[in-house]
Amino acid sequence: MAEQAEEKTKADENVVFIGSKPFMNYVTGVVMQFTKQGSSEVVIKARGKFISRAVDVAEVTTKRFLEDQNVEVKDIKIDSEEFENKEGKKVNVSTIEIMLGKK
Repeated sequence: MAEQAEEKTKADENVVFIGSKPFMNYVTGVVMQFTKQGSSEVVIKARGKFISRAVDVAEVTTKRFLEDQNVEVKDIKIDSEEFENKEGKKVNVSTIEIMLGKK
């Protein structure tokens, strides 16, 4: 059981969750994962209105900051999650996972 939890935290280390922080914070986070942490893959995750920001982070990272490191979009997964809002109504929200990896 402890091995599973340890495995999950290692997998979560190279995930960047997109939210309302300044755009360049996320770009810097992804670049740091590849350069300082030595990750071969980084996953960018976002929900709802932050999906377009996640796409922008992936594009800026691969085309401007990590162009010389041969980083590309390896996979894109889209889905939706159902949850209850403040009024107790069930709502679907779209999600995206963009996997960046070295060529």
